[in-house]
Amino acid sequence: MRYHVKKANILCFLLTFMASLLCFFLFFVFAGFSPANAEFNSTFTPINRDLYHSSTALLEQIKALAHRHPDKLTVETIKTENKGYRAEITVATFCSSSRGSDDRSKFRILISFGQHGRELITSELALRILSILSEEQFLPNTNPTSLNSTLDKLVIKVVPLENLNGRKLVEGGDLCERRNGRGVDLNRNWSVDWGKKEKDFDPNEENPGIAPFSEPETQIMRKLALSFDPHIWVNVHSGMEALFMPYDHRNTTPDGSPSQRMKTLLSELNQVHCHKHCMIGSGGGSVGYLAHGTATDYMYDIVKVPMAFTFEIYGDPTASSKDCFKMFNPVDLAAFNRVLNDWSAAFFTIFKLGPLQLDEVGSKASTANLDKWVSIDEYLDGYLMERRNRYGKKMEVLDLGMQEIRTYFRLFLLSSVLLFIMFCSRISKGKSGRPIVSAIAL
Repeated sequence: MRYHVKKANILCFLLTFMASLLCFFLFFVFAGFSPANAEFNSTFTPINRDLYHSSTALLEQIKALAHRHPDKLTVETIKTENKGYRAEITVATFCSSSRGSDDRSKFRILISFGQHGRELITSELALRILSILSEEQFLPNTNPTSLNSTLDKLVIKVVPLENLNGRKLVEGGDLCERRNGRGVDLNRNWSVDWGKKEKDFDPNEENPGIAPFSEPETQIMRKLALSFDPHIWVNVHSGMEALFMPYDHRNTTPDGSPSQRMKTLLSELNQVHCHKHCMIGSGGGSVGYLAHGTATDYMYDIVKVPMAFTFEIYGDPTASSKDCFKMFNPVDLAAFNRVLNDWSAAFFTIFKLGPLQLDEVGSKASTANLDKWVSIDEYLDGYLMERRNRYGKKMEVLDLGMQEIRTYFRLFLLSSVLLFIMFCSRISKGKSGRPIVSAIAL
């Protein structure tokens, strides 16, 4: 009897212990603290919906600005599709004069925000800049008369959210996503040095796509840049604080006066707005790794933009690599406002200093236009550029055309000679009644 009681007590103890383990496990699962994700949830920061607009709300705000200020702002949405994948990009254009945004005598600036989905703060900066341009918000310590005089000389195109599909993935919970809606990094999909992979290449971060300009978003941006022909290009990102100029795929900057002009402007911005703590230089030489197929290198080398930049406006180096929202975006009101105030002021400094370069840039307009014979991929959406990268040759439109003409001409001559030989041999055979060995058989 004692044996059975003891056995029953042991069994009861085991059942109680197992039930306790099960309860403990279920508690951690439903509380979100399972061993597999304990570290992730301990550092996870969600989107602060009180600070950040949704992508839909942000674009609606910009359209509403244009509706209230049609004399200053216009908005268009460009849509395209590739192999069933659809993309759209909203473009806001500021022009204060009645002559319109096609006035080629004005200084032209093109700025893109939100190229990577997880960098929400960049699109908020776009909204702030457009609000100041429409005079619904104001820069502190700025003379309105002087500012209006500066803006009269400009046409500014703002792309507030280049990667809308990627941004929607982030808003759906994938806070670390930087690529577009089908997994391509839009800042690796341009044709300059496209497709090269470094030793630390990560397809989850830097997938360049199947060919240059394979993505609808980069196709839209390429056409916009070529038609608008800007004097200044700025690609705005977050992840650190830096002011970069070409090149991203090399660790050097361009030679000559264009490089010096860019360095002078960046030094001014660093001193006045970055408080001398922004990194300055080429993207490839400063950030610690080379990036291939970037928008800024394309704008400088192919579109021939005199001043092409990549700005990194915020980064939290203390954030965990898994805590992407905190790493790329300020999470409290004070930091949020500081970033928007400092960097909107920096852009208006660019708007002020940029036209000072207009005379020098304008005097080179005729030669610059001659240089804009760009690679044939501009017209065939990357097919021939993919072939060019495969063989490592740089063939521009005229060179490639002449080479193919020479090839076809040689084939024509060879075919003509062979036909002539065959014709002569048949005539000789008919006259002599004896076969003549054709030259083709030799």
